[in-house]
This record gives sequence, C-alpha cells and structure tokens, in this order.
Amino acid sequence: MGSKGRMRPSVIVFDVNETLSDLSPLAARFVEVGASASTAGLWFSTVLRDGFALTIAGENPAFADVARELLKVLLTESAHLNRTVEEATDHVMHGFGQLELHADVAPAVHVLHEAGFRLVTLSNGAASVAERLFDAAGLEDRFERLLSVQDAGAWKPDPRPYEYAAKTCGVDPGQMLMVAVHPWDVHGAGRAGLQTAWLNRSEAHFPTVFDEPTYTIPTLEALAEVWERSPSAQ
Repeated sequence: MGSKGRMRPSVIVFDVNETLSDLSPLAARFVEVGASASTAGLWFSTVLRDGFALTIAGENPAFADVARELLKVLLTESAHLNRTVEEATDHVMHGFGQLELHADVAPAVHVLHEAGFRLVTLSNGAASVAERLFDAAGLEDRFERLLSVQDAGAWKPDPRPYEYAAKTCGVDPGQMLMVAVHPWDVHGAGRAGLQTAWLNRSEAHFPTVFDEPTYTIPTLEALAEVWERSPSAQ
C-alpha cells in the first residue's frame, strides 16, 4: 500500500459503477442481441469518454442518456443483431439496471460501518442506481448519503463533485477517503484534496500518468482490515 497522506478518514466515499457494481454480466446481454461480448467494455469506456468531453464543454449530461445514445451507435454498427437496434438497446439497458454488487462489497461495508466510518457514494450515474443495489443487498441503512454528479454540476474527475461531497458531508476534503477502481477517479479525488484508495481487483498496473493513490487494495475487505488493525491510526 502507498503511504501518501495517510490518516484515519471520517468519511469513506465509494464510486459505484464497476467499483461496487459488477459489470461483467453485461457481456452476456450483448451476446444475446447478436453483438460481440467485447462490445460491453467498449461501450462503458465510450460512455465515460463522452461524458468527460461534455463536462469539459460545460455540460452535465445524465449518465443514462449518454449511455443509451452511445449504445445505439455501437449496436447500429453491429452486423449480426437478431432484433432491432431499439429492442437491443432496451435489452442491454435493462441488464445494466439489474446488476449486482461485487462479492466483497457487503462484508466490507458492514465492517466499516461498525467501525464508525460515515459511508457515502459519489457516482457519475444517478443516485437511484446505488439505491437499488443497496436495497437488493440489504445495505440501505449502512450509507449516510447517496450522491450523484447530477447535483454537482460536472462529472468526476472534475473537482466540483468531490468538493460537493465534502460540503454536503460537512467535512474538509482531507477527512474523506475516495475508493474507486478507476485511476482517473483516484487522481481527480486526490487533486481535490481527498485521500484515495485504488481498488485493484485484477492485479492491474496503475498508470504513472496519474497521481499515486494513498492506498492500493486488492478487495474492499482488505480496506476494512486496515482499519480493523489500527482503528485509531493517524
């Protein structure tokens, strides 16, 4: 684990898409409509790219709107669809709305909550996505707030969402720890003054073009274990 800016945070902030939710079932949805399984990853990356671009252009689009429109683009380019583009889009989007949490999320959330941390989410998607995930897993009472960039004026990694989260929670940014699987999210949070934890479930390489995270963890349970070992560490 890294050592940059270590201290016990009072608020732990979780990214939602991919960090908490498991996107892997989406590949099967694409195959079911006649597209390639690899289109799932391309689609999600393209949604982020264009969301970032629109943010730079001064807009703050809804994640679902960007996702649906770019899905139509990719599916229109597929030569083997077994239904109309509109039907295929609905099928994939329905699958996106039925995703579940990664297996390491619930155990870690319970431990962190019991250890006294305030838990919130901060997503480029709608807060309702996190709400559905937590309701299905029985975790709704573990989170203090479910925050979305829709109320912050810009997508992450623009500094405004992180500043919005700190202001909403009534703490200084340095008292917050941002947990994300995306290096760009880690970088943005760190630049906004938050501590950061990069969740590296796949043993990937952290790109050196981004600022180093405060912590690197293989699972969310590993983060919980850090604070179990030293619950009052400064």
